[in-house]
Amino acid sequence: MPRPKTPEIAVDIIIEMVDRENAPIVLIERRFPPHGWAIPGGFVDVGETVEDAARREALEETGLHVSLKTLLGCYSDPSRDSRGHTVSMVYIAEASGEPMAADDAANVRLFQPDQIDVALAFDHAEIISHYLRYRATGELPAPR
Repeated sequence: MPRPKTPEIAVDIIIEMVDRENAPIVLIERRFPPHGWAIPGGFVDVGETVEDAARREALEETGLHVSLKTLLGCYSDPSRDSRGHTVSMVYIAEASGEPMAADDAANVRLFQPDQIDVALAFDHAEIISHYLRYRATGELPAPR
């Protein structure tokens, strides 16, 4: 029996900078389409766990070694990525140091998550809204 065709698997990492006042988060400006600002992340490689992929993508795009805190949720809307159906596991992580844009990131900035003043790619505005609720209440978003 042939294997089914399935969505791509990705990870996104909300990186809290715990060495800064009020723990701002890291966003990257995407180097490649779709352009815009985004939570750091990328595709899971074959043979890699999603947790290892999250740590690798954070390091590749921001130069930061992260410590994963929790899984915020799994985002699977078929229209979330214009390049095709992608399922993303979104982690909240902590880091210290100075982020640097690299790999797929053209730029990197720190933001207070309730004061983001740039256009976000994909469904990242929705993800940030879920993160804000989690940060305020400790409650994870309910599955949809």
